[in-house]
Amino acid sequence: MAKPSAPGIRIRKWASGEWTDAPDAVVTEEPLQLLLNGRPLSVLMRTPGEDVELALGLMFAEGIARSIDEVRLVRVSAESGESSSAINVDASIVESNQVDIHLAAAPRRKPERSMLSSSACGVCGAVLIEDLRRDLAVLPAGPAVDPSLLGGLVERMRSGQGVFERTGGLHAAGLFDARGELICMREDVGRHNAVDKVVGRMLVDRLLPAKDSILVVSGRAGYEIVQKSITAGIPMLAAVGAPSSLGVALSREFNQTLVGFLRGERFNVYAAADRLAR
Repeated sequence: MAKPSAPGIRIRKWASGEWTDAPDAVVTEEPLQLLLNGRPLSVLMRTPGEDVELALGLMFAEGIARSIDEVRLVRVSAESGESSSAINVDASIVESNQVDIHLAAAPRRKPERSMLSSSACGVCGAVLIEDLRRDLAVLPAGPAVDPSLLGGLVERMRSGQGVFERTGGLHAAGLFDARGELICMREDVGRHNAVDKVVGRMLVDRLLPAKDSILVVSGRAGYEIVQKSITAGIPMLAAVGAPSSLGVALSREFNQTLVGFLRGERFNVYAAADRLAR
């Protein structure tokens, strides 16, 4: 897995009434051009690394492709260094920061909006909020999870965030099994990008729907994070931050356990609390 970069810089620091020169690191943020069958589809701001996973995860969330078998070829920038034995990756694009997904057949669903997004908003430009509720199914019951397990998952995810420790500027998404074993962890300057990278990895590994799993996110549980996780079949979402009203409503409608304010041994449950064993 490619690690997000954090260039070193020199800064001026004010502390205890004095100025000092000090080294610092900032997380890299660059635009990524997504193409579908050679045609521009979206531009999003992201942290370089796992661009193929990010593109595939977004395609999955948008309902454009729901199986890795529907992807015939992925073209990437020659300098990206990305390859995969699970899918056909062609590193022949001359321009940097581009990923071109070629499908084996017509898209399962034609994008109805520009999908133009930034690292802060993954659903900007949606024509109707109802458009985001397509293809969602009520999640089945289970798994049963020990409530005392959740607090340690944040620390396990944080221990793998090397760039966050140096910059404080990255969000993380970690997918765990019901016993708390880490399945996949990804970082990005955008919290929804981190989730898309995790889902993209699971799509490549043919592990979707990700039933019996727990998704932990470092930020808040907004509508888009809930929607992406339900689409991936994830029955439990735990966020360090607060949920939104739409996120709560969607989790309750589709039977997803939604945990917010997960800090230490404390958390709030906003939907489907029955999966947490008493």
